[in-house]
Amino acid sequence: MLNSELVARIESRIFQVRGRRVMLDSDLAMLYGVETKYLTRQVKRNLKRFPEDFMFRLTPEEFLRCQKVTSKRGGRRYLPYAFTEEGVAMLSSVLNSGRAIMVNIHIMRAFVNLRRISLTYVGLKRKIEGMEKKYDEEFKIVFTAFKKLIEPQPGKERKITGFTAK
Repeated sequence: MLNSELVARIESRIFQVRGRRVMLDSDLAMLYGVETKYLTRQVKRNLKRFPEDFMFRLTPEEFLRCQKVTSKRGGRRYLPYAFTEEGVAMLSSVLNSGRAIMVNIHIMRAFVNLRRISLTYVGLKRKIEGMEKKYDEEFKIVFTAFKKLIEPQPGKERKITGFTAK
């Protein structure tokens, strides 16, 4: 798989929860090529490395918003952990393997791409708002003309065109 394809696949698994971009433990485990229970076991053995701003457990409502498919057994027994960008970076030290390091590099690139896109969006929004303020007076005449065309003129009867029902 090409690097750009992997980064795009990772970006699709990043969710916005509690105002933070996060990845679920099951998605990370799939990318790292390990079972989710192994990943969570390693995290629990190293809980001091994962403060609340690095990792947190989702509520049932948050999990439903992030969930796209269900398992054959009817779902998970436990609510998933959500890892922020910092938490994902910390995972590479907990899961000390070549694949974990390689996948982490791609995950960091995905987070950076999303941050770059959001900054572009904010800049574009500001530019449009500035243009609205700047050109509002100049285009007032155009909007007034449109309103005159749309509103019916008093004193003039409109000729009805087309068929009428009897």
